[in-house]
Amino acid sequence: MPRILIVEDEDIIRSAVRKLLQHAGYEVADAGSVEEAERSCDPEQFDLIISDLRLPGAPGTELINRAPNTPVLIMTSYASLRSAVDSMKMGAVEYIAKPFDHDEMLAAVEKILARRRSAAGPSADTAGPARSPEESDPASIMFGQCDPMQRVFTLIRKVAPTETTVLIQGESGTGKELAARALHLLSPRASKPLISVNCAAIPESLIESELFGHEKGAFTGAVSARTGLIEAADGGSLFLDEIGELPAEAQARLLRVLQENEIRKVGSTQSRTVNVRMIAATHRNLKAMTRTGEFREDLYYRLNVMQIRIPPLRERQSDILGLARRFLARQGEKMGKANLNLSPEAMRAMERHRWPGNVRELENAIERATILCDGDVITPGLLDLELEGDEHIPETLVEGNNEQTRATDVDASNDLSLEDYFQHFVLENQDRMSETELAQKLGISRKSLWERRQRLGIPRKKTSGN
Repeated sequence: MPRILIVEDEDIIRSAVRKLLQHAGYEVADAGSVEEAERSCDPEQFDLIISDLRLPGAPGTELINRAPNTPVLIMTSYASLRSAVDSMKMGAVEYIAKPFDHDEMLAAVEKILARRRSAAGPSADTAGPARSPEESDPASIMFGQCDPMQRVFTLIRKVAPTETTVLIQGESGTGKELAARALHLLSPRASKPLISVNCAAIPESLIESELFGHEKGAFTGAVSARTGLIEAADGGSLFLDEIGELPAEAQARLLRVLQENEIRKVGSTQSRTVNVRMIAATHRNLKAMTRTGEFREDLYYRLNVMQIRIPPLRERQSDILGLARRFLARQGEKMGKANLNLSPEAMRAMERHRWPGNVRELENAIERATILCDGDVITPGLLDLELEGDEHIPETLVEGNNEQTRATDVDASNDLSLEDYFQHFVLENQDRMSETELAQKLGISRKSLWERRQRLGIPRKKTSGN
């Protein structure tokens, strides 16, 4: 049985990762710092170390030096992505950005251990089966038994072994990043890093520096040279999520990478050759954006060599209950409620719901219901799907049309859906609140606020700042 050491100072995260890995069949030890890990055990006796980047005392990267024969996977928040790239240059085998889902963590762990077994040779006696081709198959990474998802899996299997650039299209929450991971794991580049970047989450002023790197003194605040994410993905794959949000200058630079396989850091006069397989994803209509000038037409055709469309959950009716049971088993295991079941009424409610948030919304509904459930049966009330409100949501909201119907008299109706309320609140308050304040008032993250804006077609106000 492979042995894994978790070094994380936040008790909740450390406990969640430990339970996840133990449930997957691994032997796990944990510590709150590098020093505690060395006091309680020998890090070199483990098959893998999973460590947070920022720890009290020595940073997580110090384990790379203190356990040179053990692979180290670094966990980091997205805000520390540059540091994650630096940690890979120092010798970390992989990084994973917080927050991460369980499938993402397990896939990363399995990939690293399989690579370690392969490097050790067939005589190495490591308990636990080696990762088989079936385990790298998209059907084991994503769930989908309906015909549209089976067609997606078939296409991924055909495209993955090639060097072809892939454009993944689908609404927010459909699993575009899982499809990108499946493409990478089935490719000849599986032993190299998969670098994932959400283009919408990086400030426009920093996107070129993040992607291409910069030289010391290239701009105010550039006190040292930085390696870009494209260079960090050299030999592996680069996944650019929400590529439709890429600003014009970065689009031009990315086009050169695709045409010439070259990058030039911000502030540098020298180009460097890179070998990167590009995977892009968007929920927007890039073809339409080329007609309005928002997206370069030449870049669109470079990216759209092979297109994979992930269907929304409302087009996967036969998968809804299968996904729900899968999430229910996972959440029940996490929360010590292994005997939970869905009532017939709850199952009917889920089948009737439109799921505008797709698979992510379904997973959140199951997690919420698991927390609230006092018995063994989950009822429709615990799912809180607002089914009656769905019938009154304008089609423009469901389809994400940019032409909004503003609510004129919210107090006159007690049947507002959550999406109606969100739209009304944002439109009423975005002139006087920042994005952070809006997210705090709504009880969601800034990323969730951005995703809902995109899904509902609510543009962000351009403000000069007060």
